[in-house]
Amino acid sequence: MSEYFNVVDIFGENVFNDSVMQERLPKKVYKRLHEVIDEGKELDLETADVVAHEMKEWAIEKGATHYTHWFQPLTGVTAEKHDSFITAPMKNGKVLMSFSGKELIKGEPDASSFPSGGLRATFEARGYTAWDCTSPAFVRQDAAGATLCIPTAFCSYTGESLDQKTPLLRSMEAIDKQSLRLLRLFGNTTSTKVMPSVGPEQEYFIVDREKYLKRKDLIFTGRTLFGAMPPKGQEMDDHYFGAIRERIAAYMRDVNKELWKLGVAAKTQHNEVAPAQHEMAPIYAECNVAVDHNQLTMETLRKVAGRHGLQCLLHEKPFAGVNGSGKHNNWSLTTDDGINLLDPGETPHENVQFLLVLTCILKAIDEHALLLRASAADVGNDHRLGANEAPPAILSVYLGDQLGDVMNQLISTGIATHSIEGERLETGVKTIPDFMKDATDRNRTSPFAFTGNKFEFRMLGSQDSVAQPNIVLNTIVAEAFAEACDELEKAADFELAVHDLIKKYAVDHQRVVFNGDGYSDEWVEEAQKRGLPNVKSMVDAIPAYTAPESVAAFEKFGVFTKPELESRVEIEYETYAKTINIEARAMIDIAGKQIIPAVIGYTTALGTSINAVKSACGDADLSAQTDILKETSALLSETKKALTKLIEVTDRGSELEEGREQAVYYKDEVKSAMDALRTPVDKLEMLVDKDVWPMPSYGDLIFEV
Repeated sequence: MSEYFNVVDIFGENVFNDSVMQERLPKKVYKRLHEVIDEGKELDLETADVVAHEMKEWAIEKGATHYTHWFQPLTGVTAEKHDSFITAPMKNGKVLMSFSGKELIKGEPDASSFPSGGLRATFEARGYTAWDCTSPAFVRQDAAGATLCIPTAFCSYTGESLDQKTPLLRSMEAIDKQSLRLLRLFGNTTSTKVMPSVGPEQEYFIVDREKYLKRKDLIFTGRTLFGAMPPKGQEMDDHYFGAIRERIAAYMRDVNKELWKLGVAAKTQHNEVAPAQHEMAPIYAECNVAVDHNQLTMETLRKVAGRHGLQCLLHEKPFAGVNGSGKHNNWSLTTDDGINLLDPGETPHENVQFLLVLTCILKAIDEHALLLRASAADVGNDHRLGANEAPPAILSVYLGDQLGDVMNQLISTGIATHSIEGERLETGVKTIPDFMKDATDRNRTSPFAFTGNKFEFRMLGSQDSVAQPNIVLNTIVAEAFAEACDELEKAADFELAVHDLIKKYAVDHQRVVFNGDGYSDEWVEEAQKRGLPNVKSMVDAIPAYTAPESVAAFEKFGVFTKPELESRVEIEYETYAKTINIEARAMIDIAGKQIIPAVIGYTTALGTSINAVKSACGDADLSAQTDILKETSALLSETKKALTKLIEVTDRGSELEEGREQAVYYKDEVKSAMDALRTPVDKLEMLVDKDVWPMPSYGDLIFEV
């Protein structure tokens, strides 16, 4: 019987949240800190000292001995350096436990070994972490004991952002300011803050750890570089939303418990489409907190798996032939007094403020489609986007029947006079009550879909931080709001001007709206006619960051400087090339040291067996054995040739200078050579005796958990 616990009792127990601060901080200090959090006022050292002391006392009560500035460098994962609370020993041999406001506010990790894209030279080591008081500190409990983790931004000695959090916070300030401008135009004088709310759904695979450790490709790259499909994959659709197996359910229970303690509102869990694939989703949180929580979620998924003898795979495509994993970023805008700017209301056609917000977003997506596509680009995601999986690499917006009809009215007549209403759903079963269905269906093939009172950006990769897509979304929508406000604030007749602007945006950007099947070949052709970009590779998406329109938008709101953008471009190219290089060298290692020797052993034994039978009874029909030997030997020869080619092109790629040229080379040459090696190896797996094959099969990995 598993341990009983009450979610209400444990939720947030390891978080230095508002209720803890209100309880432990003097009223004056609590008020000052909230002025910093809510109004952006400067934090004074006196206040920081009191907060630091109480934070330390609270953490020690939780068993913490160390604290760390927890930050998000441009590596895709979090980073931390631990310091204990002890000070210099006293004369009596005892030590004091202290934590100052200065230590809370500022840290100084070595910045030289983190990716900087040329912003910092290797010998320029100094970097700073700065406390982000808008995301609560927490105590993480694990095998190392308990550690106080303080969310921080990370910047260089010269002030450039070296992390994900700093530009995210800048983008949130931008959209807050421009959203308030828009609200004031419509007479809203009570809302004082507008926050992007985000709920990132997280997909992942779970496999047995013992089997995982027998696969060097999974260990080194997070995905299988070789592997033939088993007789059954996901064809029967029986895994999707199926009953969760006990071993996985026990794992999910522990994941939820860990996350709830950390204040992560894990809500939904279920089996996904592919065997061994699952999904979890939280309740929405303020954008900055949601990004931090998603990092904690990924860390927790990995950590807890080990306790259960499992391995969590967050790679976008750990197995060929079945669906890969994504991360759906649900995004909306909410005021501090509870107004959702993306709520259309009962009669969307009459909701002028909503229609302006909606058409501004269409404008932003249309004008910055390449940039938004780049924000979801990573090496693993190249296996999904545009590769017969959700979603396609073409940026389009799904509005549904109701809003689609309103848009059509605006485009054709300039005025929307009605909205489609939901109808009663009749099941035909007397014992099941009829109910009102929504005014529109959902579209699971759309990369950017309106889903009631939010947009769901479905392009993200499962192992990526959700910071970058939200930085882009916040910035480009802020730009669209700013341009609309610039025009409306000087209008003599606001009502006439706002209606004209809504129609203009609807007409000018209607090409980005698509409510059909995003998987179809017809849509690819139609999108091309509309002039919508279809960028299938990360390498081809990267230049969007430094396109003139991107630089202008980011610099206008102080989100990125041009040098910061250029540095990120260099990091992206380096990441792509290094990732493919690691995968190629892993293939070379596995093929040369495991697969080829195993196949040689198998063919040698088969040849010996054939000769033995011939000697014993020369008239026996050995055609089947001989055919297998011939086919296996031919594939072995093809494998050896492909391996030689891969070694050659990989070595050549390593000699190229880092940057776009090298990344393009790895995309065009090295990846092709990798595919050429995998083809004969996967065929060999279907011929060679399972007991001889040197690694667990797909069937072993995805069905035996």
